[in-house]
Amino acid sequence: MDAIIQVESEGNPKAVSGNSCGAMQITPILVRECNNILKRRKSKKRFKLSDRFNVAKSKEMFILFQSVHNPQNSIEQAIRSWNGGLRYSIKGTQRYFNKVMNLLK
Repeated sequence: MDAIIQVESEGNPKAVSGNSCGAMQITPILVRECNNILKRRKSKKRFKLSDRFNVAKSKEMFILFQSVHNPQNSIEQAIRSWNGGLRYSIKGTQRYFNKVMNLLK
């Protein structure tokens, strides 16, 4: 997660780029998906759009999203889907994937 944060915002929790906000550059669509997951799990917890500016809550959303859409916990899938969405292409996410992996070395 820390490598993704570095690539996404250089660690800036106040970063904004279009619809994406916070250290992990979370979109409103991802917040909605996390809330849908919580609802399906019968949890009363919900995320707000402002939670995207909170690094700890952003990491919670990342983990929640991955728990459903990447249950095998593949690092490659986590990185690529964070950049390219659930239907990412290898080619379309290669540069991003390389940047994140270089930070993990």
